[in-house]
Amino acid sequence: MTMDTPDYGAFLQQHLATQPHAVMAHVLGGEQIWIKRAGAPHGKGRYRAMAALAGLLRLPVLRPVPNPGGTAAIATEVRRLTDLAARGVRVPVVLAAQRDGFAMRHLGRTGEETHSLGNEIDHAVQAGDTAAVLALWQQGLDTLAHVHRQGTCLSQAFARNLVRCPDGEVACIDFEDDPASVLPLPVCHVRDALCYAHSTAIYLHQSGTLGEGRERWAAWVARGSTEMREVLATSVRRMGWMRQLPASRKLGRDLQRVRAAYDLLAP
Repeated sequence: MTMDTPDYGAFLQQHLATQPHAVMAHVLGGEQIWIKRAGAPHGKGRYRAMAALAGLLRLPVLRPVPNPGGTAAIATEVRRLTDLAARGVRVPVVLAAQRDGFAMRHLGRTGEETHSLGNEIDHAVQAGDTAAVLALWQQGLDTLAHVHRQGTCLSQAFARNLVRCPDGEVACIDFEDDPASVLPLPVCHVRDALCYAHSTAIYLHQSGTLGEGRERWAAWVARGSTEMREVLATSVRRMGWMRQLPASRKLGRDLQRVRAAYDLLAP
């Protein structure tokens, strides 16, 4: 450790024992870093219910990916961040790690918040900027395509877990689980696609760009692997019941998201 390089390991060890929250931002040597501490282990009950539902609907993409929490989740996240970075996927840089926590570099400028892609698309919708809505949404699709070309997948590919960095590029966050450890890779890729569609299709609907979005989605799917396209087509076919969901706002935003996603996905 040189005099110019902060001792991230010592800083991590000190703050893991003293910070009041599981995830907190700190400033060290003029740079902002985040320290994440292991939480309590998670129970398995909810995964059994989700596995039963996936079997009932014959949808492997709904099979749960266990997140054990505790120190196991920390180990998984550090491993996945390191692996993704080595594959050329933009993720937070791991600066130091130990069994019960790790430190990572902030994706933005010190003291400035970085916004999720979901928030950026939502702001474009509110501003009535349809060109920006489509450009940002396409950027998310392109990020998924890049990740998949590297032979890997994300964990929960919702737009809230895609972060727009100050240079305009997208980084990926939140890797406490590893879908590829329990699911075939083509299923993982479809899982990523469905998470992204579920979290963003409503913005296309609200901005009147769903038609253009459907064309872009079809083009994106066509560039995927044969196995991925087959899994996606089967999944969408078995989700046909979603077309019966009403689009009314009175039934809540969650159902609106599901219906909008189906309208995007259905051929």
